[in-house]
Amino acid sequence: MNKKNIEAVNVSGKKVLVRCDFNVPLDADKNITDETRILGALPTISYLVKNGAKVILCSHLGRPKGEVNPKYSLAPVAKRLSEHLGKEVKMAEDVIGDSAKALVAAMADGDVVLLENVRYHKEEEKNDPEFSKALASLAEIYVNDAFGTAHRAHASTAGVADYLPAVCGYLIQKELDVMGKALSDPERPFVAILGGAKVSDKIAVIENLIGKVDKLIIGGGMAYTFLKAKGYEIGKSLFDAEKLELAKGLLEKAEAAGVELLLPVDTVVAPAFPDPIDAEIAVSETPSNLIPADQMGLDIGSKTQALFADAVKNAKTVVWNGPMGVFENPILAKGTISVAKALAETDAVTIIGGGDSAAAVEQLGFADKMTHISTGGGASLEFLEGKILPGIACLEDK
Repeated sequence: MNKKNIEAVNVSGKKVLVRCDFNVPLDADKNITDETRILGALPTISYLVKNGAKVILCSHLGRPKGEVNPKYSLAPVAKRLSEHLGKEVKMAEDVIGDSAKALVAAMADGDVVLLENVRYHKEEEKNDPEFSKALASLAEIYVNDAFGTAHRAHASTAGVADYLPAVCGYLIQKELDVMGKALSDPERPFVAILGGAKVSDKIAVIENLIGKVDKLIIGGGMAYTFLKAKGYEIGKSLFDAEKLELAKGLLEKAEAAGVELLLPVDTVVAPAFPDPIDAEIAVSETPSNLIPADQMGLDIGSKTQALFADAVKNAKTVVWNGPMGVFENPILAKGTISVAKALAETDAVTIIGGGDSAAAVEQLGFADKMTHISTGGGASLEFLEGKILPGIACLEDK
């Protein structure tokens, strides 16, 4: 996807509206507990400031449901951004109201203003043309740098592009470069690792990847539907009865395409799901085709860990989306850790497709060993499905 980025337009002296993803977690005292998304936005903001743009930032935070709710104010983000940029980021009290208009009118080149939460307006998620137009009227150029919401056709992610020249920032540029290349022209062997609980979440991804990968590894809760489709005993393990026929079809499709599809050969089992999720739990290992009737699979076993690690050893491109087990529990995180470790040790281009896998890699301390960790959960998934994302489609082509 060849989209124009910020370097393709002259931003000097121009008012530039930048859609960022500042949907950061806050504690009860409104302190930001993880600033990954703020750090991710800095290269684009810094470039615009350095090149004399008047930088108008906008984002959502949480789910205020179209109403003003101080709990979801972006004020803590403005404070943190000011510290990182070494200059004041002025905070507007509204999005398209008097405060926003006055602050924007008073801007000098290199100034930065942050608008209040765009989801304080119900028109945002409805992609209302009048709201989009009002938001666009604050600026002369639009930059989308929020990959995490690029799969949503909202006013601030797509609608404003109807009224302004639209380009991408560095964050979206990197997603398109790295993930786009993996899907359109990967270095081979190309291996995809898919996990997570539900098959239904990943069907379209599997269908899209079967035509592209050399090896497909399936772990996590979704593996049991495939094991059941092969006629194996899976005990009380999670599986999707409605998707059994579809799983059979995907297994046949992979075989016909000459794709090596790997499923767990052994499984870590317990009589029930841990409650609470991180509770101490007694587990044992069993072959994946012979899970006892009173046990449920909760992670991949040690033989499977070795099998999956071996499968990525000589890969040149690896995409991973979804954990191998209930990784929130230390006893059931070993499968996910083993995959993260195997990816950290390979020379391949390693792409972590957002969501739980990204969280796992960060928590386990392997983040700096990966080529690219996607900033979008749902957006990454839809990108891997081969879908056109509205927040990308609306940008100008090179």
